[in-house]
Amino acid sequence: MRHSLAVFLLLTLTACKIFDPLPDGSDPTKNMPVGEMYNQAKAELNEGNYESAIKLYEALQSRYPYGRYAQQALLEIAYAYYRQGETESAVSSADRFIKQYPNNPYVDYAYYVKGLASFHGEITVFQSVGGQDPTERDPKAAEDSFAAFKDLVLRFPESKYAADSRVRMQYLANALAKYELHVASYYLRRGAHIAAANRAKGVLTQYPNSPSTRDALQIMVQAYDALGMTDLRDDAKRVLAKNSGAPALSRDGNKTATKGEEPGKSWWQIWK
Repeated sequence: MRHSLAVFLLLTLTACKIFDPLPDGSDPTKNMPVGEMYNQAKAELNEGNYESAIKLYEALQSRYPYGRYAQQALLEIAYAYYRQGETESAVSSADRFIKQYPNNPYVDYAYYVKGLASFHGEITVFQSVGGQDPTERDPKAAEDSFAAFKDLVLRFPESKYAADSRVRMQYLANALAKYELHVASYYLRRGAHIAAANRAKGVLTQYPNSPSTRDALQIMVQAYDALGMTDLRDDAKRVLAKNSGAPALSRDGNKTATKGEEPGKSWWQIWK
C-alpha cells in the first residue's frame, strides 16, 4: 500500500514538474525533442494522467505540426479525451484525424474511438437515469455511436476493431428500436394513430432483427384497427401470428400462408 502511494505521488509530482516554468520563466518543453516529448506524453497517457498527456500532445502538435508524431498525437488526444469522459472533445479530435489523415494506416482506430466516445456517453446517460428506462431518453448519442461503428465496419471490414464494433452496433440497434417503440406507444396513447403506425413500421424497416419488432407489429395492429384500415391491420396480424408460432387466419377464417414464409427472413422482409 505504501509503495503504491509513493509511486502515485511520484508520478503526480513528475507530471506537475513537466509544466513548471524554468528559472528564466520559459516553458520546460520548449526545446524538448519531438521523440522525447511524444514518449513523455505516452507515459502520462499510460499512467492515466490524461490532462497532462493532452497538454503534451497539443504542445507537440504546435511545435512539430508535420510528421508521424503529430498524426499519432492527434489520435491519442482523441483517446485521452474518451478516457476522461469528454465525449464531444473525443469525437471532435477523432473527426479531425479522419479528415486530415484519411490514408493513415490507423484511421480505422479513429472511427473506433469516435464510436466508443459516443457509446460511453450513451452508457453514462443510462447509468444516470435511476429507475427510468434509458431508452426513453434522447437517442442522439446512440445514433452517433452506431453511425461511427457502421462507418468502421463498412470501410474496414477486416479491421481488428470490426468484430467488437458489430457487437456494439447490435446493442445500439436494440436500444434505438426500443426508443422508437416508446415513441410509437406514446402516439398510440395520444390517439395519433397514423404517427404510431409509421413509427412502429420504422422499427421493422430500420431494426428488423431487434427484439422490439413483435411489439411494433402489435402497435401497428392497434393503430390500423383504430383507423379502420382493415387490410393493413390483418396483414400485420398475419405477420405477427406467423412469427409467434400461431396459425394466421385469412379474412374468411381459414388458415392461410403469409407473405414471405421462407425460413430466415427478417420481420421486414416478411412484412414488405
